Amino acid sequence: MRFTTKTEYGLVCLVYMAKHPEAEMVTVKDLGLTESYSMTYMEKILQKLRASNIVVSHQGKHGGYSLARDPSQITLREIIEALEGGTFGKFCETDLRKEIVCTHFIMCGLRPVWEKTKALLDNFFSSITLEMIAKPEKDVEGLLTIGGK
Repeated sequence: MRFTTKTEYGLVCLVYMAKHPEAEMVTVKDLGLTESYSMTYMEKILQKLRASNIVVSHQGKHGGYSLARDPSQITLREIIEALEGGTFGKFCETDLRKEIVCTHFIMCGLRPVWEKTKALLDNFFSSITLEMIAKPEKDVEGLLTIGGK
């Protein structure tokens, strides 16, 4: 499992918005200057987040982006799926096998392992909210539980 800069930059933008609720709108320029990211790339990321109802765009002279919902209602899983398409891609999935030719994928012993891994990650990422990850690192550590521990 590997996340691209889309997810990294998207999370940075969303955490910024969650930490600055007093700023009703955040512009791509604000985010680009704050993080030194390409404004064109940021715009593409924000459009994906908008299409997934994570942010809302506001047109006009004083327009920009804002969170579509309260940060406590936006999960890490939603964010990852919006930007990456999924949380965990199994190499034996039919639509991912464009370059891998496997005639035994139905009998593959790894398939249940990958399916369980995806289920665990989806469940874990669904339990993490934007509100949580906008907190300081020491506070977030205490909020994370894996398997009820």
